[in-house]
Amino acid sequence: MASTAADILMDTLMDWGVEVIFGLPGDGINGLMESLRRRKDRIRFIHVRHEEAAAFMACAYAKYTRKLGVCLATSGPGGIHLLNGLYDAKLDGQPVLAITGHHYHDLIGTFSQQDVDLDKLFMDVAAYSQRVMGPSHVQNVTDLACRIALGKRTVTHINFPADIQDMTALAIQGPALVQAVVDPLTPPMPAKITARQAAMFAEATLRGTEDAASILRTVMGDKLREMI
Repeated sequence: MASTAADILMDTLMDWGVEVIFGLPGDGINGLMESLRRRKDRIRFIHVRHEEAAAFMACAYAKYTRKLGVCLATSGPGGIHLLNGLYDAKLDGQPVLAITGHHYHDLIGTFSQQDVDLDKLFMDVAAYSQRVMGPSHVQNVTDLACRIALGKRTVTHINFPADIQDMTALAIQGPALVQAVVDPLTPPMPAKITARQAAMFAEATLRGTEDAASILRTVMGDKLREMI
């Protein structure tokens, strides 16, 4: 059971097969770092010396593994430093999700320290850039960010205010409220398929998506039959 909004983000990333996150800690992402600490046996956090390196490493990871690359940076300048590596990912057609912190939600727009609207700044580099507005918003935003990054082989971005990260949240229940779109150019999901991924592929298949049916047969095999 997830206890905070940050926990929901991390649990959803794990459902999408994320095993590695590259980043640099900071005050704007303390809640996310704590959630990562509690999941250190399931998600490896690679601590870099500069956020720009985190974005380039996430891009390289996506290139050589054909999985989703994820980078993490704090609010303000920390997030801005990601841009060079993210443009590399965008121009090379690699799926990379950038996660950034933000100021406390009630201090946004008050000229406080590091008050930079990164969700707006990232609108050019990212095909999807969204600010989290509350705990109940996290799962759908994360699912969309992962799906778009993998489906379109591009950059997506989630901006997460610091206080919302620590807000108490209910457990994730049922599949996300987003529809699966299967692109034949999208690499297969990891061999270890989660219930949510299976449900999304099954939904696409029931809608008559031929590519989804093919992926179900070749990638999931007996896994889906065991669930039915």
